[in-house]
Amino acid sequence: MPTTAELQDLLRGAELRVTRPRVAVLRAAHRHPHADTDSIIGAVREELPEVSHQAVYDCLNALTGAGLLRRIQPLGSVARYESRVGDNHHHVVCRSCGAIADVDCAVGHAPCLTASDDHGFVIDEAEVIFWGRCAACAAVPTS
Repeated sequence: MPTTAELQDLLRGAELRVTRPRVAVLRAAHRHPHADTDSIIGAVREELPEVSHQAVYDCLNALTGAGLLRRIQPLGSVARYESRVGDNHHHVVCRSCGAIADVDCAVGHAPCLTASDDHGFVIDEAEVIFWGRCAACAAVPTS
């Protein structure tokens, strides 16, 4: 978990003004990977009770735009935010409870991650979501 000074340095490095709400949102995203907006608002309000929903939304937008947070939205889920940026990792999502975990990129020969036709695009990222049931949900028999 980065310190307050390190979070402030991240903001300055992204050429963003250092504000208490931005630091609090960044801290919440680091503490709660894959948190939805409501969870981030709750975590930020523990630190800054007076912060508005709109201020948190604005911070999330600025931090995502600056590349300090990554926004993901698996099918059927609300938007979620994570602080793991700068790599091309993927996610596994539980179909039952919605739990999300990081999955590092496939290693070795992975033809499904190579576009059969790039249509002239310079591809720099592949987004893959693995779906299944987490260990806790898989332990419960389905009927």
